[in-house]
Amino acid sequence: MPHILSIVTFLPLLGAAAILVARLLNKGGQDAAASAARWIALVTTLVVLAVSVLLVAQFDPSNPAYQFVENYAWFAGASYHLGVDGISILFVLLTAFLLPICVVASWKAIETRVVEYMIAFLILETLVIGVFTSLDLFLFYIFFEGTLVPMYLIIGIWGGANRIYAAYKFFLYTLLGSVLMLLAMLWMAHTTGTTSIPELKQYAFDASVQPILWLAFFASFAVKMPMWPVHTWLPDAHVQAPTAGSVILAGILLKLGGYGFILFNIPMFPLASQMFTPLVFALSVIAVVYTSLVAFRQTDMKKLIAYSSVAHMGFVTMGIFAGNDTGVQGAVFQMLSHGLISGALFLCVGVVYDRMHTREIALYGGLTARMPWYAAIFLMFTMANVGLPGTSGFIGEVLTMTGAYQVSTWTALIAASGVIFSAVYALTLFRNVMYGPITNPALESITDIDKRELLIFVPLIVGTIWLGLYPNAVLDYTGPSVEALTTAYRAAIGG
Repeated sequence: MPHILSIVTFLPLLGAAAILVARLLNKGGQDAAASAARWIALVTTLVVLAVSVLLVAQFDPSNPAYQFVENYAWFAGASYHLGVDGISILFVLLTAFLLPICVVASWKAIETRVVEYMIAFLILETLVIGVFTSLDLFLFYIFFEGTLVPMYLIIGIWGGANRIYAAYKFFLYTLLGSVLMLLAMLWMAHTTGTTSIPELKQYAFDASVQPILWLAFFASFAVKMPMWPVHTWLPDAHVQAPTAGSVILAGILLKLGGYGFILFNIPMFPLASQMFTPLVFALSVIAVVYTSLVAFRQTDMKKLIAYSSVAHMGFVTMGIFAGNDTGVQGAVFQMLSHGLISGALFLCVGVVYDRMHTREIALYGGLTARMPWYAAIFLMFTMANVGLPGTSGFIGEVLTMTGAYQVSTWTALIAASGVIFSAVYALTLFRNVMYGPITNPALESITDIDKRELLIFVPLIVGTIWLGLYPNAVLDYTGPSVEALTTAYRAAIGG
């Protein structure tokens, strides 16, 4: 299919336009407009998912080069340059996979300004897919920074009581980090005479300049991950965001930072990457251990899961900067796995929040007696989150720790303690919410998950178990691209 990347990238915008047209032509009032917006958004995201599956089916996993390339001159030397490799194509698929789930999860939860809400999600889908398909510096930056706007609106309009504070914090943290990246991009384009990312990967930047450029990109991507200590915006954003907003934030937006490290820092600035690897390892193990301990002390379910995300992203940065096949493969796998598992956990919180309108752990207890199906699903994703063998969470953690062990034994050993800590806070949460007597009278009448909610969880359950039992479904695609990346990295550092 010609121009398939442009189709999968911009198709959500057509859906957003269709929602606007339906609203203008609507004669049945706000309820009819909201219903039309929901159905158009669902159909659009399902079509994007179908095109993404077709994209993956036509992709040649054995070829590490960029495929489905589109390249047209744009302005001032920049170009409209799209392409995907074995790493980015899976993130496109993950995005397309999670968006229909977000739409269905919002079906009843969002009742105000539904038209604008669905448009914001569709625009966000275009921008995120654009990040993963961009092969031009400035096109990447436009998509990368563009994701701030719809996410800011989703938190600020449809969020909780302190949504304005959380939205501003999210926006300012991530924007300030990206200003340095833009300056670095401008210098790179001026110095090399190109904005093509594949060409810049082949360019040998001077060793004295690499650390400065590396830090500029690191500032942006570290905030986006987020890495400790620039992680404090994430718990606030998660707590205030609507359920689907938390799913998209944890499932996809956090992955932009890790993808940025793989796309820019490792291949373009290898000498600086090697120099700063001890720093990244230190920040990673602090994130794994410290945020796990902080998670254990949380009283809000969403905040606990948010801190666990920071800990899991510590494994990702550790794997990426290990600079070997095993570590980078593990990091990519961990990001994809975390997208499924953390998204499912936030949906689990959303199920009881929709019924009880509170996320305070102390107000729950004994839910197993009233919600057995819900308890089984929550247990499954809790165990996946702590890395139970047979789930995707196990594969990612083992690969990243193995890759790090080859470079730094102590880093891997300290990070391994995070697996124990994660089991402590996750299982404590499950015990407090699911077991014991029902002390809150309001829980006596709570109902188990319905068919719509079960429909949301089934694909996430299948994906988590399938990747846990058959990791080659991911590794076969990412292998050649990761090998090309690490081979070039070792050659550049003389390893």
